[in-house]
Amino acid sequence: MSDGPAARRSAGVPRSWAGVSPFSIKTKLAALVVVSVLITTGLSMIAVHTKTELRFIMVFSMIATLLITQFVAHSLTAPLDDMNAVARSISQGDYTRRVQVNRKDELGDLAQTINVMADELEAQDRRRKELVANVSHELRTPIAGLRAVLENIVDGVTEADPETMRTALKQSERLGRLVETLLDLSRLDNGVVPLKQRRFEVWPYLSGVLKEANLVASARAGIASDSGSHTRTDVHLHLDVSPPELTAHADPERIHQVVANLIDNAVKHSPPHGRVTVKARRGPQPESLELEVLDEGPGIPRAEWHRVFERFNRGSVNRPHGPGSDGGTGLGLAIARWAVDLHGGKIGVAESERGCRILVTLPGSPPRQS
Repeated sequence: MSDGPAARRSAGVPRSWAGVSPFSIKTKLAALVVVSVLITTGLSMIAVHTKTELRFIMVFSMIATLLITQFVAHSLTAPLDDMNAVARSISQGDYTRRVQVNRKDELGDLAQTINVMADELEAQDRRRKELVANVSHELRTPIAGLRAVLENIVDGVTEADPETMRTALKQSERLGRLVETLLDLSRLDNGVVPLKQRRFEVWPYLSGVLKEANLVASARAGIASDSGSHTRTDVHLHLDVSPPELTAHADPERIHQVVANLIDNAVKHSPPHGRVTVKARRGPQPESLELEVLDEGPGIPRAEWHRVFERFNRGSVNRPHGPGSDGGTGLGLAIARWAVDLHGGKIGVAESERGCRILVTLPGSPPRQS
């Protein structure tokens, strides 16, 4: 048997009532009118049979109708007051409050919509704060390196020779590129962050990344020693690229973010005088690339593998394995995952006999259109 609109109309149901829920406000108001009429009619019949004066019947009828109306009105206005309070909190920047949804009528649907809106606003506010944290995290490294180089020149520790100035220039260029990515990051939520992919040789590229990581570590050490603290300079970075002429197709700036953050995380959790190895191998697709970053630290428990790349997650190892290093902000691996996702690649923790092994797979150049 059909339950469509035509079947309801053929059964004598008016078009305006088709599809009305039995718990809707329209149904409740109709029931209020029907009950009021029934009460008045019933009391009138009682008055006829008992010969009661009509004025008493009218008074009783009005009282009963008003009581029922008050009950229905309260059931309709109470949730509106709650929604108004939640909406006012949202307008003041508090996105944590929610409307209690315990109705199956139009007000319940409205409450659910308000809760969904609050969830989206809270998520946007969280992403905005994370964006600021990400940018601060990324800008800190080149600023620290540039400051250390310039302070050494001013204090007479090093001379302003071409090599030193090239180091400062490289850090300032790195800083400039990071500032330029702010516009790209602002488009992240809309999924329109551009990738400047090109073909490059992996060995010289990764060699430069590791060299810069050593320079940054030395610069940080100089700043930290002035303040009486410590930083990691005892970890050896090793590069393993096979074959040596390996090439890849990706955005070098984004891949720099990936490798630099993975190295930074590995160094922090390496034992004293440990070793961090960066491996690069050819992937299954043309110009695809597989990168591995391995350390000799305590490793990551398997139960936490799925949480490693969450923002602000610093793992169960509260203190890094190495001396004097800090745990960071928990943003480096999240930034690495973001950059890999832009390429359509994969990043994750892989099995390792010792320490932690992060595996990155990049798909390479997109297929050519025939």
